[in-house]
Amino acid sequence: MKAPAFWYAPPSAPGLRARLLAPLGALYAWGTARRLASTTGYRAGVPVICIGNVNAGGTGKTPTAIAIAEWFAEKKIAAHVVTRGYGGRLMGPVAVDTEQHGAGDVGDEPLLLVAFAPVWVAKDRKAGVEAAEAAGAEIILLDDGLQNPAVQKDLSIVVVDAVMGFGNGRVIPAGPLREPLKQGLTRADFVLSIGNEAAQTLFSKSWGHAVDAPHTTAHLEILATGMPWAGLRVLAFAGIGYPEKFFATLRGLGAELVRAEALSDHQPLTPALMARLDQEAKTLGAQLVTTEKDAVRLPGTFRQKVLTLPVRLKFDDPGLIDAHLAPLMKR
Repeated sequence: MKAPAFWYAPPSAPGLRARLLAPLGALYAWGTARRLASTTGYRAGVPVICIGNVNAGGTGKTPTAIAIAEWFAEKKIAAHVVTRGYGGRLMGPVAVDTEQHGAGDVGDEPLLLVAFAPVWVAKDRKAGVEAAEAAGAEIILLDDGLQNPAVQKDLSIVVVDAVMGFGNGRVIPAGPLREPLKQGLTRADFVLSIGNEAAQTLFSKSWGHAVDAPHTTAHLEILATGMPWAGLRVLAFAGIGYPEKFFATLRGLGAELVRAEALSDHQPLTPALMARLDQEAKTLGAQLVTTEKDAVRLPGTFRQKVLTLPVRLKFDDPGLIDAHLAPLMKR
């Protein structure tokens, strides 16, 4: 689903809908707090890193997980990812195999992550962690799960989009937060905001006073593929947390966006939808373009027709990341 616009109104002027829904938000927050207090969680025999968020929706967890998986791979440490597999039908635990599984089986994000580390899809996080341990994981990256107490964490990272921040600062359904910000950040070892320099300045101005956990930054870099984006007429579509960020990136590369189709996060790319977009692109004389995450959901007949824009996360202070991750290798 698409996030309601009022979720991202300034906290100082949340609007009538947010105020009316505030009692339901308080109830949601109470439920989260009660769930977190209900169990001590499974203690894995290897370190567990939670890459989570306080916001509902996309904040950049997947590129963060990829970057951390690569950090451990460089040091010859076997990191495995455990994820719910949002949108997939399999309950798991199951090891993701691109030869056997599609997005309908395991969700889209696991199909991206498995190129960088073994991935386990499990609706039951404890079962997923146990399966990863049995398969030889030396480090476990828990994709999401900050609000899930089933597994104890050795390091918890809260990921946030620097432009969107924490929205209006209210809890679902009055705002985008899964729990009150202060409560969520008490379990964070550090906050990672993702965005360019201007976005980071905006984030610090809007939320610096509220973030009392250690804070570091990162940005997304476009992988050089040799594709001449400048002047290319494109019909772009994206079913991610914040599609406009993807569209802005294409504009920044000099592409001519003749059409920008914002889809719901994880929205299925049905043959009917893709046939419509393909026909529109032909009519407009444009090239279809999407994100890596969306590309794994494409019907097979359209994969050769759509370009992707690959990006990777880069930490602005790698030394701080090293300082947090290196001690885990000695546990």
